[in-house]
Amino acid sequence: MRGSRHKARLRAVEVLYEAEVRGVPVSEVVRRRRAQSEPPINEFTERLAGEVEEHRGRIDELLGAYAIGWTLERMPVVDRNILRVGAYELLWAEDIPDGVAIAEAVAMAKELSTEESPVFVNGLLSRLMENKASLSL
Repeated sequence: MRGSRHKARLRAVEVLYEAEVRGVPVSEVVRRRRAQSEPPINEFTERLAGEVEEHRGRIDELLGAYAIGWTLERMPVVDRNILRVGAYELLWAEDIPDGVAIAEAVAMAKELSTEESPVFVNGLLSRLMENKASLSL
């Protein structure tokens, strides 16, 4: 069911974005959002945001290494967090096919970011996918 998982991924990006901008742990954002009824936060969102945070050091290292002409710091915050979700799903979420991980990240970039972002997200995640077998995770 693409619709509900897609919305959950968007919420995970929102949680990660808020945590980064506010400089607080993801768990604090999740806890605060659970106390609110809108927008709802489901188990998939919570698990995804937590897993991304857990692997964030290695994810950021890989994104920085494979981004051509960009540093992680120069990327828009929303793109950085979309890429983190996409990279996590691509490299660690064994139940998510590679193509789905990339397509979902590109779709989120279309919805949440600039006109150039989908192409950038697709290119960077595709480079990660091509090198997946040789990456030490």
